[in-house]
Parts: sequence; structure tokens; C-alpha cells
Amino acid sequence: MKKFIFSSESVGEGHPDKVCDTISDAVLDACLSQDPRSRVACECYAKSNMVIVGGEITTNAKLNFNQIARDAIREIGYVNDDDVFHADKVFITNLVTSQSPDIAQGVDARAAEGKETEEQGAGDQGLMFGYASDETPELMPAPIMFAHRLGRELTRVRKAGKAKWLRPDAKSQVSVQYEDNKPVRIVNVVVSTQHSADVKHKEIKDFIIKEVISKVLPSELLDKKTQYLINPTGRFVVGGPQGDTGLTGRKIIVDSYGGMGRHGGGAFSGKDPSKVDRSAAYMGRYVAKNIVAAGLATRAEIQFAYAIGYPDPVSICVDTFGTGIVPDEKIEEAVKQVFSFKPAAIIKQLNLLRPIYGKTTNYGHFGKIDDLNAITWEKTDKVAALKKAVK
Repeated sequence: MKKFIFSSESVGEGHPDKVCDTISDAVLDACLSQDPRSRVACECYAKSNMVIVGGEITTNAKLNFNQIARDAIREIGYVNDDDVFHADKVFITNLVTSQSPDIAQGVDARAAEGKETEEQGAGDQGLMFGYASDETPELMPAPIMFAHRLGRELTRVRKAGKAKWLRPDAKSQVSVQYEDNKPVRIVNVVVSTQHSADVKHKEIKDFIIKEVISKVLPSELLDKKTQYLINPTGRFVVGGPQGDTGLTGRKIIVDSYGGMGRHGGGAFSGKDPSKVDRSAAYMGRYVAKNIVAAGLATRAEIQFAYAIGYPDPVSICVDTFGTGIVPDEKIEEAVKQVFSFKPAAIIKQLNLLRPIYGKTTNYGHFGKIDDLNAITWEKTDKVAALKKAVK
């Protein structure tokens, strides 16, 4: 019997990197709200009481970058006077320019000298992965989903005012023991949360275990040997961009599969769906989830790759890690029949030209099943088509 322990982490929306992701996606949504054909690559940097908004944006939208950033920071919860990073007090620098015309001609659905087709091409070269497994109802790996649950609940109780000492910056981590690739127990749980200076460590620890961990983690996987490490440094008063630099796109493993499924390296937040770093990664999840939901495998990963300006992927590969009920090559052929991987087709299939991206920013871009109208890549509406294609 194969036994191993696997750990995944999540971060709260007040983590400095997530602050930047949130601002970037807020800018993207503001653009798409006014101009669905906006081309957006927005990145942010945050440190102490400063935010830099940069990138390349071509849009007809009229934007107030300062207001967008302040509103995003305020929604996160940076409104406490004892924090250097404050929604109303940060200094914001705008370094946004328009999209390169050389990139635009490759992405646009039009002819151009040296371009092989008139179709919309990929916004960049690169490789993307999609992954799914049957170990949670969301068809996601257990460690990352458990870590996200902790972060989401911690944010909920903070914003509900249940602990006035809670502050926005937080991280969680869960280590799960597997036997024969099935989760059997939670070995340890790590939660670090920023707090005000007037609260004792024991109060923080007791609250987190009782009001967060015990409420969201499955009791059948917790036992007397489960270790709880709550604010293990003993103090976490200085947090957010005051304590650490924030940068858009730096939490790619948190955003995807917690390390259980591979990642192609491209970040998601702040990018419109012409950027295959984001849209094709969503497509990969859509495909992998439907493979598992169809019962064709208990674990599935798909990888595909693009060349900039070219519409078709240059490679597609499906791996079910030996769990497929038919050979992987047959599943791969079925996938090619059922799904189109051209950038324009991905955007159409998943309805991506909408201001939906603020819903994706925090607690994972995958595994959210409570709003399938927005998070369309979590639908399992291709199950019947895949089953038919493998016969």
C-alpha cells in the first residue's frame, strides 16, 4: 500500500500578492464592463503605503485607476488606522501603456504580413495544464481545497466582525496523508493570520481551531494526532504590504492545484482571455474535469501548447496516471472531437468576455462550483459527449 503525505497552501485576500491580483482583476473587470473587446495585461506592485499599477491596456473604457485600486483595497479590509497600508492613504502610481501593435496583429482576427492565417491567434507562446481528481466533490485535490476552505472561512468571520482583532493578511496550509492515492487523514494544519497588537496568542489559537478549522475541515479526517500550528512565530502584527512586497501573478500554485497538478508557468490575474496563459488554463480545467466527471478516469491531466499568433495548439497530451478505463490515446482523441482549443473558440465556449474575473482571484481559480454561470470552466456539460466519443 503506497503511503505519502502531500501539503498545499492557500493565502487570504489580504496577502500582499493577492492584494495585487485583486487590483489587477478589478482593472480587467472595469475594462470588460465597458468594452468587452479590451486587451488587458495589468500588473501591480505593492509595498508599505505605495501601489504601482502597470501593464499594457488597449480599451475604449474610461477608467479611474486610482479609484479602482482604492475600492479593491477597501473591499479586502485594509481600513484600519493601525495599518500603514490603508485604502484611503496609499500612494498610487499609474504606469499603464497600450498593447504592443506587434502583439496585437498576431492576436487580432485579421491578415498581416508574415502571419499564416487571418484567425485570432494565441496571445503568446506557452504551455498550459488542466487537472482534476475524484477525491473531493469539486473534483479537486483535497489539500488545496482544504487550505482554501480555511482561508475563505477566516475571511468570512473577519468581515462579519466575529473577532475584532483579525486583520486581512493570512495564510493556510494543510498536509494530507494518502493511502493508495486516497486521502485518509489530515496530518497537520497551519494557519497564520495577521492580528491587532492587543490580542493574546492563546485567544488567537483557540479561536482559529474552534471557529475556523473545526467548522470547515472534515471531522472524519481529523484525529488526536492532528497537529495545529497557529501563528507559529507567536506574533503577526506587521502584515500585508507593510510587512512584505506584493506582486501580481506570484501565487500560481495557490491559484491552480496546490502542486498536485502541474502548472505551465503563466499567471492568471490581470489578463484578458486573449491571453492563453489564462483562458487556455481554464480550458484545461474544463476538459480534465469533464474527463473525470464522465468516469473515464479518477485522475486526469491535460497539457497543450501554443505559438504566438497561431490559432491551433501545437500539441495536446492527456495523462490519466493509469486510472483510465480506456487507453489515454483514446481519451485524447475523444477530447479533440468534443472540444476546440483555438483561442477564439475557448472564449466562446466558456463565455469569457465578461467582467467575471474578480470572482476568480481569491481561494483558487478552480473548484468553485457555487456560480457556474460565471465560472463556466467548472461545468460538467460535456460528459455525455465524451462518453459517446470513446465508444
